[in-house]
Amino acid sequence: MAEAKFDPLIHAPHRLRICAIAHATTHVEFRELQERLGISKSALSKHIAQLVGYGYLREEHRTRGGHSRLRLSLTELGRRAYRGHTAALKEIIEAAE
Repeated sequence: MAEAKFDPLIHAPHRLRICAIAHATTHVEFRELQERLGISKSALSKHIAQLVGYGYLREEHRTRGGHSRLRLSLTELGRRAYRGHTAALKEIIEAAE
């Protein structure tokens, strides 16, 4: 079990969803994230840049069929931070019940 630790960087709704989606898989493409979140490319890019800047998310540029694609994955640090954040949220909810 991860140590419960509230993380304000992850807590922002779009970043929390990015982490949740990335946590559920080995990688996710930028376009899929944009479609699932329903936000603009520029807004998604800003959230990704923050997560990359903290070392939570890794970017991988790939070319497939002549098109450049951006794949994203949580780093081990990002996985630990996400698990700790969700554990902290569960503690907050359980304390209120």
